[in-house]
Amino acid sequence: MRTERRKISKGYTLVFLVSKGVFVFLEGWLMEANHGPASEPEAPAIPDTMNLRMFVGTWNVGGKSPHEGMNLRNWLRSSSAPADIYVIGFQEIVPLNAGNVLGAEDYVPATKWLSLIRQALNDNTDDPELYQYNNNATAAELSLQTNQHGSFKPRLSFSDLLSLEDELGKDDFRKLSNSSSNLSYRGASPIRSGRQGSPTQRSYSLAASKQMVGVFLCVWVRADLYKHISNLKVSCVGRGIMGYLGNKGSISISMTLYQTTFCFVCTHLTSGEKEGDEIRRNSDVAEILRKTRFLHSSRGPEELPSPDSILEHDKIIWLGDLNYRLAAGFGNTHELLEGHDWQALLEKDQLRIEQRAGRVFEGWEEGSIYFPPTYKYLTNSNYYAVQTSKSKEKRRTPAWCDRILWKGEGLKQISYLRGESKFSDHRPVYSQFSVQVEVANKSKKPTTTTSARFCLNRPSTAMPSSCMSKIQAEELLLVARTQSCVGTASRF
Repeated sequence: MRTERRKISKGYTLVFLVSKGVFVFLEGWLMEANHGPASEPEAPAIPDTMNLRMFVGTWNVGGKSPHEGMNLRNWLRSSSAPADIYVIGFQEIVPLNAGNVLGAEDYVPATKWLSLIRQALNDNTDDPELYQYNNNATAAELSLQTNQHGSFKPRLSFSDLLSLEDELGKDDFRKLSNSSSNLSYRGASPIRSGRQGSPTQRSYSLAASKQMVGVFLCVWVRADLYKHISNLKVSCVGRGIMGYLGNKGSISISMTLYQTTFCFVCTHLTSGEKEGDEIRRNSDVAEILRKTRFLHSSRGPEELPSPDSILEHDKIIWLGDLNYRLAAGFGNTHELLEGHDWQALLEKDQLRIEQRAGRVFEGWEEGSIYFPPTYKYLTNSNYYAVQTSKSKEKRRTPAWCDRILWKGEGLKQISYLRGESKFSDHRPVYSQFSVQVEVANKSKKPTTTTSARFCLNRPSTAMPSSCMSKIQAEELLLVARTQSCVGTASRF
């Protein structure tokens, strides 16, 4: 019996005992050339969890398209500490007329809202080049349609768009980018500048967006977090005309960040303040939970399975115009409004009444409300649209229609507020959360195979991949075993 060494890569050698032409690999003896047996260095410490900040906002914009130069920064960046994730939902992004409900989607307002959101999140006015980039980026954001199963198709990268510009020429590309008929926000395409910026400047990428008639949902993440997002899927449920069309209903976006699954549900539920209308809204919620499904796509062996339904996710945010009204009579409500007695009014809030009775959102949480009702306001004013002897305005009892609820461990609400924009008859509502995200895969058990045990960390100046030695060693062992088998077979 003799000892034989075989070099498998720069700086690494495998040691074998050779007896009668048979190679025997000495387990654990992956030798580092001229340095004796290589001891396995301790792996760098990877935190199990990290805490991120998430902004969630919802706004019924009353079918109005935003005007150029509209400032969303006061709403999206109201906190002194910027968020890592922005989840922004709209209702009535287009007028809910027959043409929009039954016809093709109108993506022009979505284009404008995305442009304004990008400017608000990536407002680097002190950097002219980046500021100009942010103003122009949305024009190039040509999102791909989702396929018939509801999963996102592969997204266009920024380099793909630049290549497309080179092939078409700047004039043709500009026409394509500015053509509303070619813009679709059923999927999403992240656009990044590739610039790091100063440590105090954060850039954000669009992770996903989807429109269903008037409902629109988009998710933005800090640019350096984007690479850790996987399993992006979307599911829509129509609850409008005939209980099917999309003038009412939900858009749900599912995604995995590191090892934590998120589901964001943006809804516009059945309207009306007649007695019994709250039952229809309860039914909307139940049907959305029942019908929303995220179909599986092929995944690699290292990927975690993605959830099928809303409630299977680790963390769930439900936002939108839920349309729950006040159960009080008009006269009593008017008195409480005049006295700004919000807590007394909230005792008559249909959502809280139905939730306490266990008829809807059982097990979900909502923060304490300390702001006035968000609906319905007269146009461009701070006055509610209540009928008086001097007014012919259709009566609407003021109510907290616009809400944000959540479910799941590791979600802590920091704030729950409303904005004061007079753009529509609703006031925007927003919330900040502290989110605990699982970084390490605790469910993945360490392998006990020999090949995994001699996959060492990368030396500082040697192999380009930490597991290259593993691959090469497996190939070498396979050759040695094959030669041994061939040699043995020839003797029989």
